[in-house]
Amino acid sequence: MNQELIIVLDFGGQYNQLIARRVRECNVYAEVKPYTMSLDEIKKMNPSGIIFTGGPNSVYDETSPHYQKEIFELGVPILGICYGSQLMAYTLGGKVETAPVSEYGKTDVTIDVSGKLFDGVSKNTTVWMSHTDYIAKVPEGFKISAHSSVCPVAAMECEEKKLYATQFHPEVLHTEEGKTMISNFVYKVCGCKGTWTMDSFVESKIKEIKEKVGDGKVLLALSGGVDSSVAAVLMSKAVGKNLTCVFVDQGLLRKDEGDQVEAIFGPKGNYELNFIRVNAQERFYAKLAGVTEPEKKRKIIGEEFIRVFEEEAKKIGKVDFLVQGTIYPDVIESGLGKSAVIKSHHNVGGLPDYVDFKEIIEPLRMLFKDEVRKAGLELGLPEYLVYRQPFPGPGLGVRIVGEVTAEKVRIVQEADAIYREEIEKAGLSRNIGQYFAALSNLRSVGVMGDFRTYDYAVVLRAVNTSDFMTAECTNIPFEVLQICMNRIINEVKGVNRVMYDLTSKPPGTIELE
Repeated sequence: MNQELIIVLDFGGQYNQLIARRVRECNVYAEVKPYTMSLDEIKKMNPSGIIFTGGPNSVYDETSPHYQKEIFELGVPILGICYGSQLMAYTLGGKVETAPVSEYGKTDVTIDVSGKLFDGVSKNTTVWMSHTDYIAKVPEGFKISAHSSVCPVAAMECEEKKLYATQFHPEVLHTEEGKTMISNFVYKVCGCKGTWTMDSFVESKIKEIKEKVGDGKVLLALSGGVDSSVAAVLMSKAVGKNLTCVFVDQGLLRKDEGDQVEAIFGPKGNYELNFIRVNAQERFYAKLAGVTEPEKKRKIIGEEFIRVFEEEAKKIGKVDFLVQGTIYPDVIESGLGKSAVIKSHHNVGGLPDYVDFKEIIEPLRMLFKDEVRKAGLELGLPEYLVYRQPFPGPGLGVRIVGEVTAEKVRIVQEADAIYREEIEKAGLSRNIGQYFAALSNLRSVGVMGDFRTYDYAVVLRAVNTSDFMTAECTNIPFEVLQICMNRIINEVKGVNRVMYDLTSKPPGTIELE
């Protein structure tokens, strides 16, 4: 690779994506790779630096993830975080033990600011700790560069070999000066220049696609959401009329969204795309009948999408490539190496074993959501489309808890439309990362017009997030929520209760299923 690269070696940490995201904020490309990646593969990628993630294991347990000692002899700068710091210490001859006192949450630490990693960081700062083991003795050649009241080695370093480690998590926003620390590692330790930008990504990706596709025919799964829309315009610039965009209205879209997508991308829209709309509502409802398990719903929706595309491909002649708007969080949450699967995405972990195409192209596969938006603007897409509210691939199928039916879809469509309308009226839409209405599987007794009701509870969700991998509940004014509640109960038949979801991510996910 010609570009600067930081490899994030994943040992099962929940913040692995965040580390890569923070590196990319420095305009340096980063990829998350499983710890099972071989040393030879790492050498071939020629990284400017390597970061070891955290993880849930104890490094002194021989069944835990480890890596061969030779990685520290490559001459490549390495930063170990949490479990990664303990792995570095353990592998190089230090001692790791169960901590007398575990640390979790915001913690005050004292920093030795003389080294490159902590250049410009306050001597006393607040960080995010999450550990039950600790480094009891640093390896030979290392010095302690930070400590807390109960953790003697909150950070260590061997500047000569460019090896650094933090027991805390600099990648999370709770570490007040974490961005400075990551930036210091990328620029001052690894010597990166920060040349990776969206314009260079778009230019190189178009060139790459042209070389891959040649004169081949391309079929793109267009949902009308941000990811697939950006993918469509990117592919159009690369292959022109060889691109056909198939929009499947599977009956799980937001209210009136099918018509809105057709208005933007169809024959009367602003883009010269071969646009085909497939109305497959009843087909999807039949496949989902009686299914309540979230992962099974995702798999069914994913497979049915592929089957529809195969059928459309046969109608239009030979098709060589299928394009999907998969993005990086989809890939990582669907399982990376031996990391836990959070949820499969219909265009990643939900793909069937057999797909009747030569190859699948995912041009946005290595981008985070905000990077996709930047790419969209770089491609000339209008802001109203680029900043459209995110929508999951399986659609309302994962915003309806339990079995999906046409009646439940109607309820959540109408409730969601009211909620989004009121958020817009209140001037809150651009300040919220994602907001939507979902339908719980709860039915409860209510009273409306002196009559007993036994209807569904709608759940309203709104979160603030910069990367869609961690999120906090949005503090929406109570009067706005009250207006939404009154309108939904009065205007949406089948609902007698409205709730507001306060859960952050983690421990929850942004979607309900």
